[in-house]
Amino acid sequence: MSKKRRSMTIGALAKAAGMGVETIRYYQRRGLVAEPEKPYGSIRHYDDQALARLHFIRTAQWLGFSLDEIGGLLTLQDGTYCDEARVLGEQKLASVRGKISSLRRIERALDGLVQECCAQRGNVECPLITSLQDGLENTRLLPD
Repeated sequence: MSKKRRSMTIGALAKAAGMGVETIRYYQRRGLVAEPEKPYGSIRHYDDQALARLHFIRTAQWLGFSLDEIGGLLTLQDGTYCDEARVLGEQKLASVRGKISSLRRIERALDGLVQECCAQRGNVECPLITSLQDGLENTRLLPD
């Protein structure tokens, strides 16, 4: 017994995917989602495969992949190019780790500036504002 294919308008597809119609149209313009043929005098219909592709895109975005990177991943979607997909995953992981490291340095710098602000008494210049005006390179709180 074969599974019946679902047929959806773009509005129904958008609702099922949890995104806006304009987002889907944007993905179509970017070549990430195919635009089905429009029968003469009718409207386009999308199937479950289009919905699965939108879920793939949404999940990849959540993992931090750009739309350009997602386009590359979509070419590997049939699962036979695991080595290529792994390389893209490793590159993204290295990028995320770099961002985390940078965010930790920012956290330490902000923590130090906030602590200095808390320690200030009287009518003095705010260490946070002064550091922003002078640039962090001129402060002793510059992270390593």
